[in-house]
Amino acid sequence: MSRGRFITLEGGEGVGKTTNLAFIKDYLHQHGIPVIVTREPGGTGLAEKIRHLLLDKDSEAVSEHAELLLIFAARAQHIKHVIEPALARGIWVLCDRFTDATYAYQGGGRSMRNSTIEWLENLVQGNLRPDLTVLLDAPVEIGIERARARGFFDRFEAENISFFEHVRRAYLLQAELNPERIKIIKANQPLVDVQREIINIIGAFLR
Repeated sequence: MSRGRFITLEGGEGVGKTTNLAFIKDYLHQHGIPVIVTREPGGTGLAEKIRHLLLDKDSEAVSEHAELLLIFAARAQHIKHVIEPALARGIWVLCDRFTDATYAYQGGGRSMRNSTIEWLENLVQGNLRPDLTVLLDAPVEIGIERARARGFFDRFEAENISFFEHVRRAYLLQAELNPERIKIIKANQPLVDVQREIINIIGAFLR
């Protein structure tokens, strides 16, 4: 049995990840590929509890280091109990955010050292890295307007515009550093055009 492939979908707030995760899942199913959809932080019972702690804007102030360690604690559970077992069984894993988000939000948004994130990445993940990452990119103002139109925003969504500008720049830097893995799609174009580009990227990956 061949090992499954690991695809991640990344991007800031309001770029359409939820809609396009479902689209990618359906596209893979149409091509006879078994796939599970999961998310970060989250994916297991314990990791979802950590997610709640991280997103709760009414809880006590969370230090930057506590935030980073909680994210990697959730990731360790997620990898051990969901991602690696699925890949080992030949099932593809489609994940809403992964470590690129940590470089973007904690590295870019929180100004934490990338070397610290990289050390934890190597400790927790070993050799595990996504095989393909689709990065949905849009101007910050557009994404935030979309996100806040939902009527509720969590601890991260409540951050200021400057925070999200740093997040976006960090995402684009990750794409620049990893051009073979990370493929950028402009998320502020019509959905039909976004999904046409997704098909081109996933189709090329399948070939």
